[in-house]
Parts: sequence; C-alpha cells; structure tokens
Amino acid sequence: NNWKNKIKLNSGPVIGYENDVGNKTTFRLCYPESIISDPSQYDANTILVFVPFKPLDLRWLVDVIVKNKVSDRGFWKKPPASIIYRNNQIRILNPSIVKRAAFDLLKLPMDIPIEKPPQYPTTGIIAISMALTMCNEVHVAGFKYDFINMNSTLHYYSNDTMSSMGKMLYHNISAEQILLKQLKSSNTVFDLTGNF
Repeated sequence: NNWKNKIKLNSGPVIGYENDVGNKTTFRLCYPESIISDPSQYDANTILVFVPFKPLDLRWLVDVIVKNKVSDRGFWKKPPASIIYRNNQIRILNPSIVKRAAFDLLKLPMDIPIEKPPQYPTTGIIAISMALTMCNEVHVAGFKYDFINMNSTLHYYSNDTMSSMGKMLYHNISAEQILLKQLKSSNTVFDLTGNF
C-alpha cells in the first residue's frame, strides 16, 4: 500500500491475500475471460481497465454494461454474464498501450502467416507498458516465469503452472522474460520481489 498507484491483473483476488498484495487497487486490467466476478472482491475505489483483444471483447463489454444477454461464443473461456463494477469505474485501455507492449517492447512480428496463431503480450506486460506510460517510476512485484521448475505456480491465487503457460501459443513468454530482465538491468523497472 506504499505506492501511489497499484495495478492488479485479471481475476487476482485481494481479500484474503492482503499480506501479499495489500488492500489497495488503483487499476485492475482484464479482458472478458479474465475479469474478476466475485462480488466479495468489489472495491469502489478501483478503476477497471478493460483490455480488448478482439472485436468480440468490445461487444461483450457493451452487452454487460447495457445488461443485454451475453453470448459466450468465440471466447476461449466462458466470460461472466455481468460485472461487479459500476459503469463509472470502467475504462477501455488505449490500444496504443497494447501496441507498444507487443511491437516496441516485445518486438513481436507485425505480419503473421495465416497458418500461425497471432501472439499477444500477457496482461502483465501490458500493465508494465501502461505503467511506463503514466508513471515516473515503476515497481513490479510477483511477476515471474520460472523456466527451471515447470511445476511452479504462475499466480499467488491459483494452481496454474509454468507447464500450462509454456503450451500457450498466443504468448511468447521467453521474449517476455528477456524483456523483464532488460527493463530491470536498465533500471527502467524495479523488481520488488526478485523474481526476474
């Protein structure tokens, strides 16, 4: 809680994890499949920063805001039919932040052969891109990719492991790990937990 702005990601809970993550969240970045939906985790002081990856994500957001029936077709995981945040708490992330994360920071290819799936930065890298845009100093806690122990957990709140992340075709976690080390060694980002 010592920082002016705190960014949390996806469905990572706060309540029950205050000793690890504090109890303050300024911004929560997520997309339909990753949004937090547990009402007990609601915080009236948090701004939900919506990260659309596809046109369908925006359609979903409009539907939940105006309380239309929500379709789960076209999503890799069923998104919730409603959200816990009020409309005045919702912002849509400027696409240039995602573009910067993908092409300037990660150097992902802009032209992808039709037979290959596109690659996207993870929400963590997008959050770092956003923080670098709006903050003079960026401190990161808990972001890690443990390539030595593929059974290590990815998040403080779930049992998802590195082996499951390694199978993801949509993220280049090797490139992300290299970027994290570069950002740390250049003192662009400070690693509070010594994970990268």
